[in-house]
Amino acid sequence: MALSSREIVNRAILDAIAEARCVGLLTPSDSSHPRQYLIAQDARQISMWAYCWMLTPGGRPSLPNEYRIQMTSVQSPLPINPGGYTVLLGYEPNRNVFAGYDLTRHTVFTSGSPSVQVNIQTLNDAMQNGLAFETKSNGEIVVGVRSDLLMFYCQYAADLHRLGEDSASLEFVKRASELEEIIGGDISDLSQRRQLIVRETSRWSRSASFRRQVLSAYENRCAVTRRQLRLVDAAHILPVSSGSMSIDDVRNGIALSPTYHRAFDNGLIYLDHSDQGIVMRLNSNAVDELMRMGLAGGIDEFGSTLGSVHLPFNPQQRPDPSFIRLANQYRGLE
Repeated sequence: MALSSREIVNRAILDAIAEARCVGLLTPSDSSHPRQYLIAQDARQISMWAYCWMLTPGGRPSLPNEYRIQMTSVQSPLPINPGGYTVLLGYEPNRNVFAGYDLTRHTVFTSGSPSVQVNIQTLNDAMQNGLAFETKSNGEIVVGVRSDLLMFYCQYAADLHRLGEDSASLEFVKRASELEEIIGGDISDLSQRRQLIVRETSRWSRSASFRRQVLSAYENRCAVTRRQLRLVDAAHILPVSSGSMSIDDVRNGIALSPTYHRAFDNGLIYLDHSDQGIVMRLNSNAVDELMRMGLAGGIDEFGSTLGSVHLPFNPQQRPDPSFIRLANQYRGLE
């Protein structure tokens, strides 16, 4: 049975939340809008209200590249979440991309079903780069958002839509979203808040790009178990916490299911590059510590799954031995 547009949108939002390694739950509501979500992100619980409709062609022959949402089943003014995020979105399923609109410009509207537009090129650019920015004739900034960056957008939506007030800030954010290197001196003239937005745009964009590169290289399969099931993370071999030597490059990455990812990050397992190739092994010191604590239940079964890891077909995407060596030194294994 085909899904309704409401179900498609809800599934897309929940999937986008999961892509950010968060857990989302749609809470029951008597009304169709706003959709109300509870999101667990690390140790935080976030409330998010989303007004979201499917994007459809605008239908005006003079504007063939225009897509729009029709804000049906809502009344002016739109209620705003008093304790969390509120976002106004359109969703285009063929590209798996959202359009984010400036809520301050559309909270109040005349009767009927107002429409809000976006250019199809903005959606295409977002599909490619993760984020894209369109400045409309009235000065409104519309943000194209690929699904893996939706949580970033929700967190910083108000700041992103205000970028139209400062062309320099907007240009730096565009460059950061396209993975250009932005150094501190470049943005020193910006306000502290806008410097933060540029840095966070760069961090989230690079993380999303790294994840896509690694999961694509490993065909969305865990390098240990070969399972897919949409339960695979992109793990850094040399962790980010080690400092500037850790980079968001596919050769510093490996695809792991969450349990193996946590075991790897916590030093219970590690990669070894030897004559046998690249092998995942148990850290005997970590195992001894678990035994002393009485927490080694299941370790034999867990260890039996380890051994030679499944690597990308392309040799240029396989783990670089130098990152493996540095990671083991960082964890005290060499």
